[in-house]
Amino acid sequence: MPRILTCLLLLAATACAQAPPAAGQDPGIGHVHGVGVDPADGAVYLAAHYGLFKVTGERSAQRVAGRVQDHMGFSVVGPKTFLASGHPGESTPDAPPNLGLIRTTDAGATWTTVSEEGSADFHALEPAGADLYAFDSVTGRVRASGDGGRTWTQGATEQVNDLAFSGDRLYAATRDGLKVSANRGMDFEPVRKAPPLTHVAAAKKLTGVDTGGRIHSSGDGGRSWRPAGTLPGPAVAFAAVGNRLLAVTEDGVVHDSGDGGGVFNVLFRPANT
Repeated sequence: MPRILTCLLLLAATACAQAPPAAGQDPGIGHVHGVGVDPADGAVYLAAHYGLFKVTGERSAQRVAGRVQDHMGFSVVGPKTFLASGHPGESTPDAPPNLGLIRTTDAGATWTTVSEEGSADFHALEPAGADLYAFDSVTGRVRASGDGGRTWTQGATEQVNDLAFSGDRLYAATRDGLKVSANRGMDFEPVRKAPPLTHVAAAKKLTGVDTGGRIHSSGDGGRSWRPAGTLPGPAVAFAAVGNRLLAVTEDGVVHDSGDGGGVFNVLFRPANT
């Protein structure tokens, strides 16, 4: 496997280890771990080290509920309804170090614990109809749930950066390249013709971003791939909604494409860029 893919996935796995801000200082956004679109109003949300943020302009993003909390594995599952994992902020020093699976039905204003508080740290969450798939960075295993994440089945041991469900198969962007499972994540096999993807998503097509920021799509389950446009650098978060693609690069800039990745425009740029 190319060394750069290993380095990028190692960086993603440790992205929550960010230095704390100075006392009394607003920490800003920090590392971005996830991006999604709320179907209730079309708003774009960033799940980041220092909170969940709603993008309100090209140079503005509002921290939801003023909450400083690390959000990992962010996934939009319905109008105002999101799933996440991660770690509590400094305002709750007595909380368990891992949030487990948490859920909001009011676009992040409040969160409730679904399962695994104190134990699981889900770095990837992928809803698939009535099922939910996850990668737990604590155990290094893929998990599957048929009841919205309340109970889990242990799956394969893989080092996963991202998950996508397409057709009847679960795809995983791993340190060893793109892999696919036909049995709900119990085991995986390589997608041999796939480019070295760091992120993968499924909407109208299976789409991913490679180590250089190039977009690739497949309409036949990964047997063949077509390249599209290129981001200005590697992605740290990626999502697909129909033909719309959202990608966040390492500098925190959010890139938005309405044509499946052919052309990207800047949707949001942090103040420090």
